[in-house]
Amino acid sequence: MIKIVLYSLVLGAYNGNMTRILGIDPGLLHTGWAVIDSQGNTRRYIASGVILPSVKQEMAARLVDIFRGVDAVCETYSPDALSIEIIFVNQNAKTSLALGQARASAIVAAANRDIPVFEYEPNKIKKALTAAGHADKDAVTKMVRMLLPGANPHSPDEADAIAIALAHSNMMRLNY
Repeated sequence: MIKIVLYSLVLGAYNGNMTRILGIDPGLLHTGWAVIDSQGNTRRYIASGVILPSVKQEMAARLVDIFRGVDAVCETYSPDALSIEIIFVNQNAKTSLALGQARASAIVAAANRDIPVFEYEPNKIKKALTAAGHADKDAVTKMVRMLLPGANPHSPDEADAIAIALAHSNMMRLNY
């Protein structure tokens, strides 16, 4: 059974001139998500939370939960773009492969709705927010709160998803 947690929500009229961005921080245990609106230098926090597949389920069922969770967020918030982090192979190849599968579930959920997908390396996301490609999580979270005062992330996964959405907003502005 899928559990989608909505930690924060700021309601307001949707401005059709803005680009609505869904940021995803993929994970098999916690998939962070965040929705922001962006136009030029203006950004507006909309909502964020985490998708929590049951750890008692087999891998395939957890991947379906991630797909369905991202699909539900897309249905609710109608994003114009999905921004997601590129995964690099770390020391544990099995973990990297599993994370890649979680990432693929999120990408397919967006692509199934014809939502364009934009992928960024972790250091580019950090640099887009903090001007330092190797910033720690605390520095990223501080910048998230400074750039989007309405955002109050309750978990690192949620904060990372907001950062990923903000990074795409910055990259769009710079035509990167």
